[in-house]
Amino acid sequence: MEVVKRRVKEREEVVERAREYALSLKGRYSVFLVGSYARGDFNVWSDVDLVVIGEFERGVLERLEELEAPPRFEVIPLTPAEALRGAEKGNPLMVELVEKGLTLRDDFRIRDALRERLSCRRGKSPSCKG
Repeated sequence: MEVVKRRVKEREEVVERAREYALSLKGRYSVFLVGSYARGDFNVWSDVDLVVIGEFERGVLERLEELEAPPRFEVIPLTPAEALRGAEKGNPLMVELVEKGLTLRDDFRIRDALRERLSCRRGKSPSCKG
């Protein structure tokens, strides 16, 4: 039981650090924890995977510099349009974000829109056009 308690505590600490980072970002952002820490199957080598959706105007490298992620954080910076296009195409990252990701901050209120786009792609939503 001690191992389980330790792993639960470790996950909670990582989620809290990720939430603090998400809330520290200046401007409008939606931030989601994905990957092994979101699923709970992390190990000693796992990094902290975050999808950060923002109104970026520059390329990926400049976005990463702008976001200044802490050590062990792997940030995937996307614009809202890029995230929505990814959901429309069934991008596995967007599927994981919707199905297993943890919302740390959602200024764009985009999670529901991503879920809707994925449902439309799968033909499971009556509100889809077409």
